[in-house]
Amino acid sequence: MFSPGQEEHCAPNKEPVKYGELVVLGYNGALPNGDRGRRKSRFALYKRPKANGVKPSTVHVISTPQASKAISCKGQHSISYTLSRNQTVVVEYTHDKDTDMFQVGRSTESPIDFVVTDTISGSQNNDEAQITQSTISRFACRIVCDRNEPYTARIFAAGFDSSKNIFLGEKAAKWKNPDGHMDGLTTNGVLVMHPRGGFTEESQPGIWREISVCGDVYTLRETRSAQQRGKLVESETNVLQDGSLIDLCGATLLWRTADGLFHTPTQKHIEALRQEINAARPQCPVGLNTLAFPSINRKEVVEEKQPWAYLSCGHVHGYHDWGHRSDTEANERECPMCRTVGPYVPLWLGCEAGFYVDAGPPTHAFTPCGHVCSEKSAKYWSQIPLPHGTHAFHAACPFCATQLVGEQNCIKLIFQGPVD
Repeated sequence: MFSPGQEEHCAPNKEPVKYGELVVLGYNGALPNGDRGRRKSRFALYKRPKANGVKPSTVHVISTPQASKAISCKGQHSISYTLSRNQTVVVEYTHDKDTDMFQVGRSTESPIDFVVTDTISGSQNNDEAQITQSTISRFACRIVCDRNEPYTARIFAAGFDSSKNIFLGEKAAKWKNPDGHMDGLTTNGVLVMHPRGGFTEESQPGIWREISVCGDVYTLRETRSAQQRGKLVESETNVLQDGSLIDLCGATLLWRTADGLFHTPTQKHIEALRQEINAARPQCPVGLNTLAFPSINRKEVVEEKQPWAYLSCGHVHGYHDWGHRSDTEANERECPMCRTVGPYVPLWLGCEAGFYVDAGPPTHAFTPCGHVCSEKSAKYWSQIPLPHGTHAFHAACPFCATQLVGEQNCIKLIFQGPVD
């Protein structure tokens, strides 16, 4: 919907089939230094001109590393499970004409369709703030989409490398299932959460699960990279639904289906809402100067007319320098309207349309970052626990990944209209 022409298309005269889009949490419409090539804040998955999916075929049990190498050099996709120095199980994969495969990971090698790097919270995502050691796997996961309706998308842990191999070494968690097929988990795991009730204002957070290399669903390990796998959850599948969250241990992706995006506000819609708020000429109740949200293209520079808010009460003001209290922290101010003491921050419009659950007006701000979106979107993200580090979970602003605080994690804004 937002990026025609940037992905490969099926036929020149026909609208390509879109399976869905992946949107990286923590970015407000684009990467801080701009989207470049396969590294961007959102990635659309279109039906490929030719199927590139694979499915398991022959299984080899091998006792020498040379034989294992010989099979993995045949130019076919394969997954190797090293059980011991003397035993490796190699599962060969063959072409599947009915599926398209898309791979996600930190590597910039050609098998990766969507390059993802660690998200630094609070939009300090610049080249100076590089993560010293990434926890995202180079070949993190693969998404396999059916080429025929209803275009079901499934997620699997691990991606094939440039040699078309997935290699699970001796230390990786792996096992043989009762039906005889091998499976395993990647070092830091691929976690998925399907919201209950889809991606709507009514939906509730689901339970975070781990996805195996073969796409089975497990309860979480005790810590992110523990050797012992969780329990198999037979009642759940690896099928992605609108609003599913995929955590790669360092970055979290939101899956939006083509149908879900069709019912989501567009960038134009958000721009219209911005202009509507500004047209109402909200005023600073103290300075009486007119406030205006800056244009979507200028979302990093605080402007003179920018609205600011006290996040404890929600009163919207222009920037001013009073209200400091010596007994409070540097960013704590006393609201001149109601005397409530709390953080005082500039407000930023949430511009990434994929994070909105409805097309309502931007009336609520996340605390403590000040990103503004519709009430239902703010309340939805305020209740979603996102993985943080190796075993913590907390709610975060989808537009900048800042950990949310306060009673509700968001606040209703109180604008004052013009006095005249």
